[in-house]
Amino acid sequence: MANPHAGEVDITLDGTLHTARLTLGALAELEASMQADSLVALVARFEGASYTTRDVIALLVAGLRGGGWHGTTRDLLHARIDGGPLEAARAAALLLGRAFG
Repeated sequence: MANPHAGEVDITLDGTLHTARLTLGALAELEASMQADSLVALVARFEGASYTTRDVIALLVAGLRGGGWHGTTRDLLHARIDGGPLEAARAAALLLGRAFG
């Protein structure tokens, strides 16, 4: 079960619960994969609702890896996320909010 005070978010992939969190390493990976100039620019994308599906996927992969998941972007692309695309976007936004909240 995720601890929101530790910046964690629960995500269920293919029926298995995973806890995601944005560690410093995960944030560095995220910054590079999203080609963001800064973390502030990254957060602004989500706050302004100008994010893409690619952004959501990159954020979820980074958060899942920060939580100990050993999958790849390809694995996530083929996984069933409980709640579908809306839940994926919600979880991505929560990860960012909790990392900087």
